[in-house]
Amino acid sequence: MIPNYQQFMRPFLEIAHAANGNEIKLRDTINQLADKFDLSDEERNEALPSGRQSILDNRVGWARTYLTKAGLLKATKRAHFVITERGIQALQDTHAVINNEYLKQFDEFVAFKEQKNEASDTQSSDAQEPSPISTTSDITPDEALLDAYKAINDALALELISRTREVTPAFFEDLLIELLLAMGYGGTGEGAAHALGKSGDNGIDGVIDQDPLGVDQIYIQAKRYAEGNNVSSGDIRDFFGALNLKKAQKGIFITTSDFTASAIQTAKDLGMRIVLINGKELAKLMLRYNIGSRDEQVLHLKKIDEEFFEN
Repeated sequence: MIPNYQQFMRPFLEIAHAANGNEIKLRDTINQLADKFDLSDEERNEALPSGRQSILDNRVGWARTYLTKAGLLKATKRAHFVITERGIQALQDTHAVINNEYLKQFDEFVAFKEQKNEASDTQSSDAQEPSPISTTSDITPDEALLDAYKAINDALALELISRTREVTPAFFEDLLIELLLAMGYGGTGEGAAHALGKSGDNGIDGVIDQDPLGVDQIYIQAKRYAEGNNVSSGDIRDFFGALNLKKAQKGIFITTSDFTASAIQTAKDLGMRIVLINGKELAKLMLRYNIGSRDEQVLHLKKIDEEFFEN
């Protein structure tokens, strides 16, 4: 298990102290900490939800930031640090737990935290819940932000799928066509995708051309089911039969509910010609491609341009 960023603080200082006044490199320190905590390769490489940084790098990075802001470490150049006299004194107290609470004794750290939280405090002065990036939190500000982002999207996904279950069958089929086009299926040609659902279509609800001439097509089956009314293996076999009648090679079965275990196994046994998308995955795709949702605001996360200052 990857320690939280506060648990990295004392070991980080110990590594810096062992350098006997010489500077240490952040990457080398991260590797030493991973060895100290006996982290597996999987844990060392586990990424944040953004995929842009590992959890290990992020947590050690924030431990370094807070120790630096409190004056226990000093940056010498890009990603290089030395322990300060204050840091050495902190290690001499072998009973002290070096964490955010410990760092609050230093004015520089308090000033840093107050400045960082000032905006949120002024926006909600009567808030009862602690800030997700408060000094007592075990997660880094990046993780807190991503957790909040995930919570917002999870709630929105539930609302999206609930609304989708209430639309008319024709609207639902058109919605799916629009989604698949947004995902890049069908190219850009006019008429590359359209809903079916008429008599004589053998239960096929939509079709998308994968090439300009319409030689290769994907057929769609859509079930606007309530939660708990899951698609059965019989539904999958019926769709497979409809694909055979169309001489189709590919099919997508989409439902606002879910698939039974036997339905999933049936799709696998039929040679993976049928892709299954349940309500949860459908909502995620609708969010990703802005179908039934839109961007409310965009937050840009900035970081120091080290090369700028080096030059």
